[in-house]
Amino acid sequence: MSTHLETGRIGEAEACRFVKEIGYKILEVNWRYKHLEVDIIAMDNDILVFMEVKTRKSTRYGLPFEAVNYHKQQKLNRAANLYISYKKHQGDIRFDIISIISDQKNGLTVEHIRDAFWPE
Repeated sequence: MSTHLETGRIGEAEACRFVKEIGYKILEVNWRYKHLEVDIIAMDNDILVFMEVKTRKSTRYGLPFEAVNYHKQQKLNRAANLYISYKKHQGDIRFDIISIISDQKNGLTVEHIRDAFWPE
């Protein structure tokens, strides 16, 4: 398996652990519809939260959350709209990012960015 894929799997496992630890109820992990994917879909009390998980081994090329650019945000929005329609969700939603740095020296660093963006 490619190193970056393994890094991603480690990050997603850590993100799931973290999300459960802060009291969210995970509904879906790696929810897919055709070419769209949401890493984690969870409930934070009565708010439906769509989470993107980004993991890097270092900050050499920037912080992980910086990789959630406009294009990625739009894809997440499209996926969220499909999920909401499919599940007939009525209520508040939010987009969060779980940004993880996994380096050998310092271990895992997790940053949770609530309300990270709002699609146009």
